[in-house]
Amino acid sequence: MSERIFLSAPHVGAAEREALLRAFDSNWIAPVGPELNGFEDDLKAYTGASACVALSSGTAGLHLALLELGIQPGDEVVVQSFTFAATAFGAVHAGARPVFIDSERSTWGMDPDLLAQFLAERAKVDRLPKAVLPVDLYGSCANYERLEQVCAEYGVPMICDAAEALGSRVGDRSAGTFGHSAVLSFNGNKIMTTSGGGALLGSQDTVDRVRYLSTQARQPVLHYEHTEIGFNYRMSNILAALGRAQLAGLEPKIGRRQEIADFYAERLTDVAWCPHGSTTRPNRWLTVGLLPNGDDPHAICIAMNEQNVEARPAWKPMHLQPVFAENEMIGGEVCENLYARGICLPSGSVLSDSDLERVVQTMQSVRQG
Repeated sequence: MSERIFLSAPHVGAAEREALLRAFDSNWIAPVGPELNGFEDDLKAYTGASACVALSSGTAGLHLALLELGIQPGDEVVVQSFTFAATAFGAVHAGARPVFIDSERSTWGMDPDLLAQFLAERAKVDRLPKAVLPVDLYGSCANYERLEQVCAEYGVPMICDAAEALGSRVGDRSAGTFGHSAVLSFNGNKIMTTSGGGALLGSQDTVDRVRYLSTQARQPVLHYEHTEIGFNYRMSNILAALGRAQLAGLEPKIGRRQEIADFYAERLTDVAWCPHGSTTRPNRWLTVGLLPNGDDPHAICIAMNEQNVEARPAWKPMHLQPVFAENEMIGGEVCENLYARGICLPSGSVLSDSDLERVVQTMQSVRQG
């Protein structure tokens, strides 16, 4: 059996090894230290964000972003249905009830027209949700020009799940700099990784509040004093060192993933690839496409995995998940079609040209039966 080709394997090398040893040799092993401070500064510089706090995961960032807004148990939060579960789980962790909404075809992100209709109806009965959570899918940013207008009209804050989009840009703005605050992920399969981890970007006041909550809500006194409940959500200094090395090499990784996307588009011409709407420069975290009607992405993925080529269906919408079966859903036709036809192909920047050839040949073989 040939060596396994992973969907999005980490891309690390000598720079990452050197960074980890530097942090280790400094003896800053605790979840504070110069590498952590440096990583946050690096992220601010790269994205242009006002302030940044590095956390243990993107999910932790979503949780704290909602708490920082003052979300209370029972509050409603509008969540994009076509996403990874962490988006909705963050809302539930904060005690909120997710109301799911469909995607638009031009970005696969939250449909701003459906959102406008929903907020207009809720405003009439004085039941506006407390927040809106759009998602930057597969490195394609949501339609922020319209979403920001809609949210501003009704005074509902927007928290952006940019977990999949570090390095993507809309004009001169980076993913992670839209909305009241935004969350990034550095999980092992993301375009850059800290093994596990995430970050929250926002104003200085927002980040200060989240930093406080993420460090057990300790008061600034010598002894341990607490006036409210906090969380152990900070990133470690060692992982931050890894993140600094990864971030420094991010642009070449994005370039390679663009080459991979171009390769698949050239060779698999009957697949409708993810559109990027207004995203000026998508990071191409994953190359995702829609198979022709009649092809079963689940069966194709199973067959490809049996040949040691990892492929996965597109995200299963949250409103189709058993755990959210009772939650309200607005629309659904678009994201259900994306799930029924979508397939994610190996996209990691470590892949060689021969790896890509094997992916294409394997996919063509299993589709032919």
